[in-house]
Amino acid sequence: MAMNHLSQDNVWCDKSSYDKAECRHFENLARSVQGSRVPSNSDGPASGSLANEVAKARQRIKQGLQCAIYATNDDYVPSGDLSSRVAQVETENRELRAIVNRLSNSLTEMNEMVEKLSKMVIGKSCPAASDVACPVKPPVKQSTHTKEVDDDDVDLFGSDSEDEDDAAAKIREERLAAYAAKKSKKPVLIAKSNIILDVKPWDDETDMKMLETEVRKIECDGLLWGASKLMPLAYGIHKLQISCVIEDDKVSVDWLSEKIEEITELVQSVDIAAFNKV
Repeated sequence: MAMNHLSQDNVWCDKSSYDKAECRHFENLARSVQGSRVPSNSDGPASGSLANEVAKARQRIKQGLQCAIYATNDDYVPSGDLSSRVAQVETENRELRAIVNRLSNSLTEMNEMVEKLSKMVIGKSCPAASDVACPVKPPVKQSTHTKEVDDDDVDLFGSDSEDEDDAAAKIREERLAAYAAKKSKKPVLIAKSNIILDVKPWDDETDMKMLETEVRKIECDGLLWGASKLMPLAYGIHKLQISCVIEDDKVSVDWLSEKIEEITELVQSVDIAAFNKV
């Protein structure tokens, strides 16, 4: 696994040039070692053997470093750890199988309980056999009477059932009539609104008492005037703030504003300061 991982690394794309550079490095190193030695006739052959030994030592160091790189790779897993991991995976697999078996058994028991409950619900009409569904009785066919009916075949109890049906129908009609009468007597809620109007005069010389009097002269069904007061506006000018209660079905706010604005001699404009449903 470690070798496969290293073979996929980008650094190996230029391995040949890397090996050539490393060989040149070792050759230069060997030549430097040979040049550092003092030349003599007696140890001439020994210098060549020493260079060979150095090259071999370098090669062994190189191989050892490669082995160390392989050993420090994160994907390298020793054989002992691999066996322990396999054992752990097998243990977890057995535990998962046991859990799946327990869940399947529980699901089977739940299905059986649901079936029993459904049979009990169906068998409520049959107390003697609660676990067995009651057989559905075939519908009883009503006998059809022919035109020729003997006196012995007359149903003597049929009149009683018809009288009972008529009495039940009369009771039902009486109750419906009583409910309708009670509902008709219930008072109908009238929708009302509480409005506060701001009536602005033309200038500070406008008679505000006369203005209020003219406003209160506006009367109609569903309109009730309330309290009023003068509020400072600007430059000594005061506005009339007056409240009223109107019935929504009878009086319109727009109509009331237009009626007040028709007092053109005293009123400049009308604004709605507040509008609340009662």
